[in-house]
Amino acid sequence: MKTHPGLQGNPIYLDYNATTPVDPAVLEAMLPYLSTNFGNPSSTHYYGQAMRQAQGTARDQVAQLLGCDPSEVVFTGCGSESDTLAIRGAALALRERGNHIITQITEHPAILNVCRSLERLHGFRITYLPVDRDGRVNPADLEAAIDEQTVLVSIMHANNETGTLQPIAELSEIAHQHGALFHTDASQSVGKIATVVTELGVDLLTVAGHKLYAPKGIGALYVRWGIQLEPAIYGGGQEGGRRAGTENVAFTVALGMAAVLAYEQLDNSRVRLQRLRDLFLRRLVQYLPGAVHLNGHTTERLPNTLNVSIDGVSGEEVLAATPQIASSTGSACHEGQTEPSAVLLAMGLSPERALGAVRLTLGRWSTEDEVEIAARLLAQSVETLR
Repeated sequence: MKTHPGLQGNPIYLDYNATTPVDPAVLEAMLPYLSTNFGNPSSTHYYGQAMRQAQGTARDQVAQLLGCDPSEVVFTGCGSESDTLAIRGAALALRERGNHIITQITEHPAILNVCRSLERLHGFRITYLPVDRDGRVNPADLEAAIDEQTVLVSIMHANNETGTLQPIAELSEIAHQHGALFHTDASQSVGKIATVVTELGVDLLTVAGHKLYAPKGIGALYVRWGIQLEPAIYGGGQEGGRRAGTENVAFTVALGMAAVLAYEQLDNSRVRLQRLRDLFLRRLVQYLPGAVHLNGHTTERLPNTLNVSIDGVSGEEVLAATPQIASSTGSACHEGQTEPSAVLLAMGLSPERALGAVRLTLGRWSTEDEVEIAARLLAQSVETLR
């Protein structure tokens, strides 16, 4: 695959979990809907019909990737909005049945903050499950925390910092045994590994377009047929009444094409990225013997994600000393902070080890040469800082 135009001549990009470049095929698919195709999908005349058809095709394409019915796909403005629609929407719709929500301590702020708002504004009880040294929730902890007032459980599929995968199918089964709905934020996993909703057993699943080689500003929420949600935006009847507002057809078309590419490339991409990820770790261990420590589960993690701590330096210092690569110490939502990662601390890592962490994430245009060069550059920076 040719190098992406936005990456040519620039630092090696190792921050695909923060955002992905828009795939040229995605851009090509959406451009007509920013120029000649401009109608309102709700209009019944000629100009609206083409837009409505394009949006329907995009819904089919996202549904194929998720293994659901197209009617179960709701388009949103981003992953955070999908999370809010899922959690706030389900909680308020089920308020008469119970007031208890369960999530986990290492969730994305989009989950944690909407839960806190429900606690503050609507009196919901929120339980935050702990994670083990690998960053995984113990199903026994969910079993112990759930009660007759629990209406929703929300556990992310893959952690955005470590890539650790949660046992979603097992956790969702526990939730359903107690009559609760189950939501997973799959923003980081969709397109990287299989995210078939029936296999995961989820009722609600979040998709973020800009993690999937679509533009920023588009997302989706899988909503299992029959589930009632309080709308995210009030107004007209768009998106089944769950998210009012004139539809952003160009961006939904983009997400649809991104879903097609992900579906077609899923197996080959997973194998290729895992090979590059493992090569990256081997090289870092080779160049910095005894000083590199993997954070997260050794096997149950995303194929593109490598989170490591390096002894004797801080992750921010290492990256600042290596301008030839573009990476991060953790979630882009927390960049600029000097405190240790809350995710790594929750896993039981020491503050020193958490401060020494860097997150190196690969993607569609990553190459073996880039991995080799980046590993050497990082090792040289570490030696210089020491």
